[in-house]
Amino acid sequence: MLVSALAGAGSFFSPCILPIVPAFISYLSGTTLSEVQNQSKDGAQVTVKKMTRLSIFLNTVYFVLGFSLVFAVLGVVFNSVLANMGTGFQGTLQSIGGIVIIGFGAYLILATKFRMLNFEKRMTGVHKFKTSYLTSFVFGAAFASGWTPCVGPILGSTLTLAATSPGAAYNSLLAYALGLGIPFLVTGAFFSQATGVIRRMVKHLKYFNPIMGGILIVLGILVFTNQLSIIGSFPLAGQVINLERGI
Repeated sequence: MLVSALAGAGSFFSPCILPIVPAFISYLSGTTLSEVQNQSKDGAQVTVKKMTRLSIFLNTVYFVLGFSLVFAVLGVVFNSVLANMGTGFQGTLQSIGGIVIIGFGAYLILATKFRMLNFEKRMTGVHKFKTSYLTSFVFGAAFASGWTPCVGPILGSTLTLAATSPGAAYNSLLAYALGLGIPFLVTGAFFSQATGVIRRMVKHLKYFNPIMGGILIVLGILVFTNQLSIIGSFPLAGQVINLERGI
């Protein structure tokens, strides 16, 4: 759960998500950044009207609920389908899962060197629609299926990790949703302050892919060698485990 929650936070701070978060959140609320911004000379401050601020936050809540529901359903599916498989099958699945996660990590590192690995598909000819809480919820559900170049490996690794431990799949994917959703909610609640912080953080995102790629490779090796429990030896992880057990 701890790894999944950190993976969710990592998805939020990825180079293809973090820079567009302010514009995306304002779009969900039916506005544009030009309509809600009143920047100071240094461009760091954004002031938002009270009603607009409330609309931004509520639409963010429904967006988070949308992708959280999808991840929760996936967790139930993994638990129902894979939990009753034999020990031998789960061992094989764990080995395959470790290799897949290592592959995702290698992809993130190589993508910084080979631009051909970064591509996207866009929907064209989509009619403009009226934004509402329902559309924000639908956007959230669709976001859970969005395998963008830099988020895909992290989300894919999380799903693979859940598949290798189906008994904990629901909790793992819910933890991923929390790790991803909480930064969205904080941004929606404190839109003015968060926009300036995000603008400053974007300058350092060039280091994200190599660092996250290395973390995924280490994680994949731990999964492949069935040593993932070693993470529990760290003090913070141990405290989280004790809290889960009610100790």
